[in-house]
Amino acid sequence: MLHQVLEQLGLTERETTLYQTLLKLGPASIRDIAEQSGINRGSAYESLKQLQNKGVVSYFPKGKRRFFMAENPEILLNLAEERKQNIEKTIDSLKHTIIPSLVQSQPTFHHTDVRYYEGDDGIEWVLRDILNVVSQQDHKEYCVFSSKPIRPYLYRPFPTYTKQRIKLGIKVKVIALGDGGEDAELSERKWIKTEDSVDASYIAIYPPKCAIISLARDNFPSAVVLESNDIAKAQQIIFDTLWRLL
Repeated sequence: MLHQVLEQLGLTERETTLYQTLLKLGPASIRDIAEQSGINRGSAYESLKQLQNKGVVSYFPKGKRRFFMAENPEILLNLAEERKQNIEKTIDSLKHTIIPSLVQSQPTFHHTDVRYYEGDDGIEWVLRDILNVVSQQDHKEYCVFSSKPIRPYLYRPFPTYTKQRIKLGIKVKVIALGDGGEDAELSERKWIKTEDSVDASYIAIYPPKCAIISLARDNFPSAVVLESNDIAKAQQIIFDTLWRLL
């Protein structure tokens, strides 16, 4: 546990061992430190110099020898605060300078990012992605084409999906293919009646993405997520046109 925590502060496993050894020994020579820590003198000396640079260890001369001593453990909190400030500055630079600059350096052609997901874990990821994307938009709404056979499997890995959607204030419009479907808060539903049976399918339109979920053999769910403003807008136009006609 200690080694993992101090690693987050930039201390190697060897440096952590030497620091612990010095806390137990008090001021000590390199020979005593090496003997007590089980680290050879050359490696111990190099690591002690690194600890000194990090402000965790100091030394003082005594005759012709150099004695090292550990700083108060409170220094570790200072290291953590310093690292936290550096990370916050890095995040700020990424948000406001680096990422915008990198985005501008990309070619101007439009491309489609296609990702595939399988199984219940994959479907849960897609459902959470819908909530994450839509919840960050000003107009919190998405649209869905859904058929009856998919419904028993859609929310199986994420049974609280509808509650989470309502909690986030996200609206949904559903065009159901065939009968069925449940009414829920912040949702509207219209139906397309079909004489032929409809295979299991679910298409969610949440610009800039579209998700297509279907069932393979033995009701194994799979999904394709397309990230493309052009495709999402086209699908949205189709949905809105059909919605007005129903």
